[in-house]
Amino acid sequence: MSLPKKAKITIAVALLSVLVGGTYYLNRHESSASTQTTDDAYVEADFTTVAPQVSGNVSRVLIEDNQVVKAGDLLVTIDDRDFVVALEAAKAQVASAEANIASLQAQLVRQDSTIHQAQAIVTADEANLKLAQENQKRYRNLASDGSGTVQALQQAEAQLGTQQASLEKNRAGLLAARQQTDILKADLEKAKAALAQTKAGQEAAELKLSYTRITAPVDGTIGQKSVRIGGFVNAGKPLLAVVPLDAVYITASFRETQLAHVQAGQSVEIKVDALPGETLQGKVESLSPASGVSYSPIAPHNATGNFTKIVQRLPVRISINPNQAAASKLRVGMSVAPTVTIQ
Repeated sequence: MSLPKKAKITIAVALLSVLVGGTYYLNRHESSASTQTTDDAYVEADFTTVAPQVSGNVSRVLIEDNQVVKAGDLLVTIDDRDFVVALEAAKAQVASAEANIASLQAQLVRQDSTIHQAQAIVTADEANLKLAQENQKRYRNLASDGSGTVQALQQAEAQLGTQQASLEKNRAGLLAARQQTDILKADLEKAKAALAQTKAGQEAAELKLSYTRITAPVDGTIGQKSVRIGGFVNAGKPLLAVVPLDAVYITASFRETQLAHVQAGQSVEIKVDALPGETLQGKVESLSPASGVSYSPIAPHNATGNFTKIVQRLPVRISINPNQAAASKLRVGMSVAPTVTIQ
């Protein structure tokens, strides 16, 4: 039985509409959709790896696997006896340097007295020399007119020579005393520099002693714990990780063909594989400046031979809105499926 003409037209129009709609759907760009989703997404966190800054035997471990800690909480202690001895030695060196400075300062004070004494001697010698000069002049006049003896003149001249020599000697002593002051001042500056060096050594010893107490750098949960009491640890070797579960985020790798209209600030609906029935809300925080393979140490782009085009994926960072009860159940590495609403 043939269909009525009107039914045939209706069917033809419907088929044409399906064909046109299918052609449009198949040929439209992927990025033009009102939402973009991917299942290549995981929960991540910027966790901190904790490693000792000094080597030694572990004396105490104050945390357990998966324990929640606060920043500053004591996690591990290293046997500090060697570091305490080193600190005491450094303190002794500081005390010795301070005593040396005190001794030099006392010598400088005494040297001032020595200089004043030498100056007084020089002043007395100058007065005696002046008197000897006057006596020599007087006895010369007396000897010239016969009133005085030659012997008296000779004694006066000898006294004058003695006073001149004594003055020169004591002037040299005064100069030496003043030069000794400069030497003591230089020694004092050298001693102050030595004190600064020993204080720096003491501070370094105190710092190393503080490194024997390993504390939590951030709030979080203990993971990858490998430290045990009595074990020997090396500086720089990781002992554990502190994972800040209150600051997790999503890293979603979208195809490059999906990202034309994805922007920071757009709302995201997040479904978590481990939490069926739960839906979290978040927002696009930022888009990566490069695809994941671009950071590979071996170039992924073939520059010779045959070429097969592969759609690249770029990481998108998605933050999770606060005050969501289900967010406390998230753990790093969980698989999620975020859906970005294009505005």
